[in-house]
Amino acid sequence: MAWLGRLFDTRDTLVRMVLLDLSGLCYLLFGSKTGQPPTGRQWALAVAAFAVALLAHRRPLLNLTAQTALLVAAIVVLDDTTINQVGASWALLELTMRSRRPRTGWWAAVGLTVVAAFDPSGHTGRGVAGTVFGLLVDVGLPLLIGTVVRTNRELGRQADERDRAEHLHRESEQRAARADERSAIARELHDVVAHHVASMVLRVGVARHVLTDLDPRVGAVFDDVHATGTAALADLRGLVAVLRDPEVAHSDATLTAIEPSALPAALGAAVDRARQAGVTVEADVAPAVGTLDAVRGLAVLRLTQEALTNVVKHAGTSARARLTVSVVDDAVHWEVADDGRGWAPTAVPPGGGHGLTGMRERVEVLGGRLDAGPAGTGWRVRTVLPAVASTDAGPAPAAGPPPGGTTTPPPGSGGPYPARRS
Repeated sequence: MAWLGRLFDTRDTLVRMVLLDLSGLCYLLFGSKTGQPPTGRQWALAVAAFAVALLAHRRPLLNLTAQTALLVAAIVVLDDTTINQVGASWALLELTMRSRRPRTGWWAAVGLTVVAAFDPSGHTGRGVAGTVFGLLVDVGLPLLIGTVVRTNRELGRQADERDRAEHLHRESEQRAARADERSAIARELHDVVAHHVASMVLRVGVARHVLTDLDPRVGAVFDDVHATGTAALADLRGLVAVLRDPEVAHSDATLTAIEPSALPAALGAAVDRARQAGVTVEADVAPAVGTLDAVRGLAVLRLTQEALTNVVKHAGTSARARLTVSVVDDAVHWEVADDGRGWAPTAVPPGGGHGLTGMRERVEVLGGRLDAGPAGTGWRVRTVLPAVASTDAGPAPAAGPPPGGTTTPPPGSGGPYPARRS
């Protein structure tokens, strides 16, 4: 029944008029009511009705007025008014379907009823019952069909509006729920995490000033702890600001990105921090990383910080690690590997940590895939961040399986080490 709904679609008015004219032409050529060939007057009024139907198909009131006038002329000069009667009835149907006010269709039906009631070739000679039946067919049926079509169309429009309103309401509720969740997380970060970090930074600062006779190496450690804590507080403040108002991330790019020219220095700082913890780190960072976009630059920095932290935690302070960052065809090739020597167990929360999970999520957002697994006696994490123009084409090819064909273990499993990576 889909074709029936399409037949009365507002956009297909011209198609309906063409079909109506073709059916009228077939009536004149093959099936006139009198059984005689059409007269010249009959052809003239029929052609006029056909032309009006085509030319005024977008103006139903004008079409109905013209068709009614042609029907009046046909009643006066013709014995067979079928063509003009059908034209006027169909024009009433079009007007009833498309008028915004139902009253317009009813007034038009009254006018057409008055005209059709005096048609001697149609109903007058059949008595009252025949006249009433003819008027019901010529006027009542088009009025009924037009009203049903218009009502169904209006009900469909109202249903669509309700669906849109419900969709907007659900989106509003989801946004409100997400805002509540962000606010709760921001409160926890501010009231718990940031408070304890600030307390540690304050105590380290006090210790630096109170303990005057410190070994220079101990003083360097205090300075590093103080600087690291201060940077962590700045990151926490930025994160809390973003959680409380996501629009801040768009107005202040420093909260979620890093200047490309500052990336090499930031990577160097992360390497120095790992070296200060006792890990021997070799860094091979291509100068081209200074030209990366801010989003991928931030991803490279966070991946490096997390990977080197894992080396310190799990491989031990006497381990050797290597950081490699290169840019090939605008794709970033990143890798951190260690030899695992001197590993010391580190307590991991039940169920494993979330470091690798967070790294994978960060990489996948940019269209890449993170590979992490054992490599010889150590551990290797690597990925390829695709070029910006190709991030919409899907995930980039994997950086390749670790040596020996070992598949990537689940986050927190630690590969060959107990509780190896978090």
